[in-house]
Amino acid sequence: MSYLFDDFKGWKTYCEEGNLTLFEPVLEYEQKQKGHDEGQVWEVLGAAYQVMKEAVATGLSEDMNSRSGMVNNGAKKVYQHDKTVLSKEFQTLISRALAAKEVNSCMGRIVAAPTAGASGILPGTMVTLQEIHGLDDQKILEGLLVGAGIALIIEKKASLAGAVGGCQAETGSAAAMASGAIVYCLGGNIDQVFNGVAITIQCMLGLVCDPVAGLVEVPCIVRNASAAAIANSSAQIALADVSAVIPVDECIEAMGEIGQSMETRYKETALGGLAATTTGQSIAKKVLIQDIDILPDQEV
Repeated sequence: MSYLFDDFKGWKTYCEEGNLTLFEPVLEYEQKQKGHDEGQVWEVLGAAYQVMKEAVATGLSEDMNSRSGMVNNGAKKVYQHDKTVLSKEFQTLISRALAAKEVNSCMGRIVAAPTAGASGILPGTMVTLQEIHGLDDQKILEGLLVGAGIALIIEKKASLAGAVGGCQAETGSAAAMASGAIVYCLGGNIDQVFNGVAITIQCMLGLVCDPVAGLVEVPCIVRNASAAAIANSSAQIALADVSAVIPVDECIEAMGEIGQSMETRYKETALGGLAATTTGQSIAKKVLIQDIDILPDQEV
């Protein structure tokens, strides 16, 4: 039997009792659940990371214009801008998160990590982390397994779906996965990894899912960039042993409680928030007209 990911406390205990690193129970879980041997797990994970890297490159090199008109090569504009707010590395991080998510919005190939709506966060953070610190692919893949373990627990104790828990469940979960993976890859211990997750969740609690016109474009794309920034800031704080105070399991429980109490219009229905603004409604009408206009051409 592989370890079942019910909570972070149990994950830590299992690792300490078996003298295991954080990623090993996840590797074991994957082997048992999928019926794969260890080599197959690494192969599939390596292929997924390659897709992440390709999505980042595609979003920064090819034309990214969505049919709605809301996506217009934003990642490239940020990446190529001559003024940096903090550093070139930060600018690159943000650009990459935007790029991979724009690829998704323009119907390109991405990895849902954990969802398509949050598909720019892990690529943006992990590709940039690898470049800055000169990490090999194997270390990154181990970090992605740690992120997967984090997602398993969030899914069990709260949700990964915007339709259930709002955007905190999508970009919030992805940011938590990324933060934990970053801390792990930079040599953080178990407590530091989980503290990074807790701090990230605290920063993302209550974020609503309000996609304009029901499309995963606005504000989803820019939220991927901000979530990537939060993941890195949380990792930096955790590595310095600054406590989140509230244990990670309790943070996830709070996330689940907030998701349950969130009104339906804030959970991927496009009935509230930015989707309900005057401009949001105007865009929705235009998108609807475009959809109606294109139907006859498709039928011919």
